Amino acid sequence: MSSAQDPFYIVKEEVQESIDKLQSTFHHWERVPLDNGERAHLTKELLANCESIEWQVDELDKTVAVAAKDPALYGINEVELDKRRRWTSTARAQVGAVKKAVIVGKDNNSSATSANGMRRELLRLPDINQPNRSDQYVSRDDDFIASESDRQMLLIKRQDEELDELSASVERIGGIGLTIHDELLAQDRIIDDLGTEMEGTSNRLDFVQKKVAMVMKKAGAKGQFMMILFLLLLFIILFVLVFLT
Repeated sequence: MSSAQDPFYIVKEEVQESIDKLQSTFHHWERVPLDNGERAHLTKELLANCESIEWQVDELDKTVAVAAKDPALYGINEVELDKRRRWTSTARAQVGAVKKAVIVGKDNNSSATSANGMRRELLRLPDINQPNRSDQYVSRDDDFIASESDRQMLLIKRQDEELDELSASVERIGGIGLTIHDELLAQDRIIDDLGTEMEGTSNRLDFVQKKVAMVMKKAGAKGQFMMILFLLLLFIILFVLVFLT
C-alpha cells in the first residue's frame, strides 16, 4: 500500500500540520507580555491543542501496535514500524515540551496577574475629589473587560468547532482503515476457498484421467475403435436433436 493510501500517513499529515500550527502559536505566545489579556487566551488554546494532539498521537501508537502483531497482513516490515514509532515519539516530545513551557509560563503569569488585579482594584476605588471622572474610568474598564470576554468566548467556541471537525475527520479515517482491513480479510478468505476448490477439482480430474486410461488399455484397439464410433454416433444424434428439431 502506498503512503498516499495508507491511513497512518493520512492522519500523520493532519497531526503534523496541527503540530506546526501549535509551535507557531507558541512562538507568538512567548512574545506576548504577561499582563496582556491575549496571553491568557493563547494559554488556554495551547493547552487544549496539546491535549488534542497527544490524543491523536496515542491513537496512531495504537495502530502501530496492532500492525506490529502481524506486519505481513498489513504489507509493512520492521523498518517501517520503527520509522512510525520514531515519528510518534518525536511528535509526543515536541508537544510535551510546548505543554510544559506553557504550564510554567501560566504559573508565572498567575502571580503577576494577581498583582495587576490588585492595582486595578485600587484604581477602581472612588476618588472623593473627582467622583465623575473615576466613575467614567470604571465604566470604560467594565466595557473593555466585557468586550474582551465576549471575544474570548467567541474564539473558544470557534476552537471547539475546529476540534469537533478534527475529531470527526480522525474517526472517519479510522473507519476507512477498518473497512479496508475487513475487505482484505474477506479477499484472503475468498482466495483460500478458491485454491481449495481448484485443488479438489484437479484431484478429481486426475482420477478420471486415470480411469479413462485404464478402460482404454483394457478395451484394446478394437474396443477403442468401437468406443470412438459410439461417441461419434452419439454426437450426431445430439446435434440433430439440438439444431434440427
